[in-house]
Amino acid sequence: QVQLVESGGGLVQPGGSLRLSCVASETTFMLYNMGWYRQGPGKQRELVAGITVSGNTNYADSVKGRFTISRDNAKNTVYLQMNSLKPEDTAIYYCNVDRRYNTIISWGQGTQVTVSS
Repeated sequence: QVQLVESGGGLVQPGGSLRLSCVASETTFMLYNMGWYRQGPGKQRELVAGITVSGNTNYADSVKGRFTISRDNAKNTVYLQMNSLKPEDTAIYYCNVDRRYNTIISWGQGTQVTVSS
């Protein structure tokens, strides 16, 4: 069964930065457009960043200019660099295939990001 393992979350002050990583257990994942999602308290899970197989990126308006998604296909890994973090970025962050192109695979455990002073 394919597994996605997210890491890199933590507690950070407003204005701080974090880098999230997502490692896929199978190389075939790198043939897909991938995305980072988040689910805040009492909110639905939302797609915040996507990256195509060729490396083209796109972002939700709420994170544009602050977050950067990237991928290293040789390492089966997708990253999310998060800068200028705000309290409203507090959520559990997950990676998965980009649902606009493919059916979602089973979710990993996610990684908690808390932005608070």
